[in-house]
Amino acid sequence: MRRNGRNAAADDGSEIDLTPMLDVVFIMLIFFIVTASFIKEAGIEVNRPEASTANKKENVNILIAISATNEIWMDQRRVDKRAVRSVIERMHAENPKGAVVVQADNESNTETVAGVIDSARAAGVYDVSLATEND
Repeated sequence: MRRNGRNAAADDGSEIDLTPMLDVVFIMLIFFIVTASFIKEAGIEVNRPEASTANKKENVNILIAISATNEIWMDQRRVDKRAVRSVIERMHAENPKGAVVVQADNESNTETVAGVIDSARAAGVYDVSLATEND
């Protein structure tokens, strides 16, 4: 059975073309992915001391967290204190402009914090700072 030519044309014209809308959605998706800010976390949450003279650092790439029990966390995994230097060297090789920020808990030992800072400087990173509550 054949349809009337006039009715067939009316049926074809009633469909909505979604191609332009999908193009816009994909362009927006790409835009949001490219402009998203990716933040690296140290792996644990620490209670940092407060400081009134804290300087904020932008584009920090190497975060080191020291827990209250003197555990050292980098790149969301626990690191032995003897391996801190090699991990910093690897991470610094990936991003040579990255600074090192040590997030030490209030209850952590000064010896552990000083050892991490010394390891960072031995790895060739001299832009090392301690994070405070204001950061």
